[in-house]
Amino acid sequence: MTLTRFALAGSLAALAAGCVTTPQTPGVPADRMPGDGATCSADGTEQFVGQRATTETGTAIRARTGAEIFQWVPEGSAVTMDYRENRVRVSYDRAMTITTIACG
Repeated sequence: MTLTRFALAGSLAALAAGCVTTPQTPGVPADRMPGDGATCSADGTEQFVGQRATTETGTAIRARTGAEIFQWVPEGSAVTMDYRENRVRVSYDRAMTITTIACG
């Protein structure tokens, strides 16, 4: 294969890779997908308060909020006061029950 053909094949592969779509998470608006640069929105997360803090619940909260940064906050923990529009913080108590969900 000549250098020109190799470069053309690489360019076509890169172009095809750009056409891949990310599957939609059920119940999550398309504009709220994690990692898309969108800001976090805690709208509709009330359903998670009172649930057990698990990996699955955390994943669902992150998908619902569209946050790029996810942070578990155990009861009594200190957190920074900096504001990040792409972060969701999920607080839970000693019984591993989610108490609050907040963006920022």
